[in-house]
Amino acid sequence: MNDYLIVGSGLFGAVFAYEAAKKHKKVKVIEKRKHIGGNIYTESIAGIQVHRYGAHIFHTDNQEIWDYVNQFAEFNRYTNSPIANFHGEIYNLPFNMNTFNQLWGVVTPQTARKKIAEQRSILKGKSPKNLEEQAIALVGTDIYLKLIKEYTEKQWGIPANELPSFIIRRLPVRYTYDNNYFKDRYQGIPIGGYTQIIEKMLSHENIQVDTNVDFFEKKEHYHEESKKIIYTGMIDQYFDYQYGALEYRSLIFETEQMKNVENYQGNAVVNYTDKETPFTRIIEHKHFEFGTQKDTVITKEYPKAWKRGDEPYYPVNNSENNHLYKKYKKLADQQEQVIFGGRLGQYTYYDMHQVIHAALKLVQEELGGRR
Repeated sequence: MNDYLIVGSGLFGAVFAYEAAKKHKKVKVIEKRKHIGGNIYTESIAGIQVHRYGAHIFHTDNQEIWDYVNQFAEFNRYTNSPIANFHGEIYNLPFNMNTFNQLWGVVTPQTARKKIAEQRSILKGKSPKNLEEQAIALVGTDIYLKLIKEYTEKQWGIPANELPSFIIRRLPVRYTYDNNYFKDRYQGIPIGGYTQIIEKMLSHENIQVDTNVDFFEKKEHYHEESKKIIYTGMIDQYFDYQYGALEYRSLIFETEQMKNVENYQGNAVVNYTDKETPFTRIIEHKHFEFGTQKDTVITKEYPKAWKRGDEPYYPVNNSENNHLYKKYKKLADQQEQVIFGGRLGQYTYYDMHQVIHAALKLVQEELGGRR
């Protein structure tokens, strides 16, 4: 009999498993993929740590979370400074004075603010009702049309004026010449990749790990052999989609090793913001660790409508889906044996530091603290 069965070996499940094992609990972790680590899984190709499921940059303002994750890896001081490519025109991200200068030739914050205010006037002072209006309210029409509209519509598969405004409400806009995407005090990439972090968390003698295992093939069996289950999969799937399927977005990753190419694009992340380019971005992985290898590895990231059987990467948190989630959440709250966690179990978008915080909060609730 396991004290805890953890369904999914991503960051949420691994943190809980590690802390429970330290409390002398017997823990079993099952993972449907062939490897541990969930979406932060990295693997070495040509000496380069490749982020298999999209770019992951760790960032937080919480020193406790930063100290916690640094137990498992040494982090470099990588600063996330993506750029945007619109039909060959290059712009700095996040939107800042460099971006404004590239677009309009302005050099002072005052002239940039004036330019955006002029373009914002198209809204005639009304409160934004959708993503399009919210974006124009923040950065005006030029930036919206070149750097937001077509990229966002590719990403979500929905017209921008039909997307909720909250998706873009916290869009970074800065009137300084600062290309640092995150303003958090701590940020970086683990030297040697993320997989080592999960490996160290799950290496405790009280933890058994089984990969390439589908929870739903033996759901009843797992319930019988476990006192409690920490479930990090799709909440609607757990309840057999009885209220209907929640909506997710999926992704396709095309990864290529380029021999004898030391530097393909000059930056770790380049977003392609035009609608004609089918992918949303290209990741060149070696730049995350300032690599000097003779080869490089790139990944093109294509957005995809999700259907059952596809990998769900992020929830579509519009009003309809959030209403449906509440119905599943009510069912989940009635479960005495099962606790739902992580992005899919709680149908919310989490950054890595938020996942760790949520997992540690659950540890405290379940086990009375970490130490």
